[in-house]
Amino acid sequence: MGRVRKVLNRPLIMGMLVVAVAGAGFGLYWFQPWKLWQDETVEEALPQVVETFAPPAAESSQTPTTPAGPQTLASGELISHEHTTSGTVKLVRLADGSHVVRLENLDTSNGPDLRVWLTDAPVKEGTAGWHVFDDGKYVSLGKLKGNKGSQNYALPSDVDPSRYTSVSIWCDRFDVSFGAAELARA
Repeated sequence: MGRVRKVLNRPLIMGMLVVAVAGAGFGLYWFQPWKLWQDETVEEALPQVVETFAPPAAESSQTPTTPAGPQTLASGELISHEHTTSGTVKLVRLADGSHVVRLENLDTSNGPDLRVWLTDAPVKEGTAGWHVFDDGKYVSLGKLKGNKGSQNYALPSDVDPSRYTSVSIWCDRFDVSFGAAELARA
């Protein structure tokens, strides 16, 4: 026990020990390896049409009008990039004219700082497609709600969805795509 105390009293050894512990703590924070074993399932329904009423006419009763339902404008299958990823992506116009990107049956790894990106980049197979999505135009639709399930991501009203051709599950921390889908117009 005396030898250990003698070694730990040396300033160089103590400094190296503090740096090693701080480095390990930072590495755990940055990589968050425990997320690889944690799944988060989110099951959201596609937003539905809310029944509206026509303005009252002079001599008629109010009759409900039903706007057209959600329309799929484009869709595609997710392919794997940095992590095994599967599921379907749909670009949907809702009855009120707004748009959502819908992920259905998503199955990917969890990770630090995952985002859903709508991009103009081509989807490439293998490692060639891992880093292309931040090269052109993209819109971050927010943090990935869960690494499994079906979920919706609203497009900002000022985004023209016809200018984008793909969706990526993007790891913002490491600038890499976990998986992506080319959007084929319906």
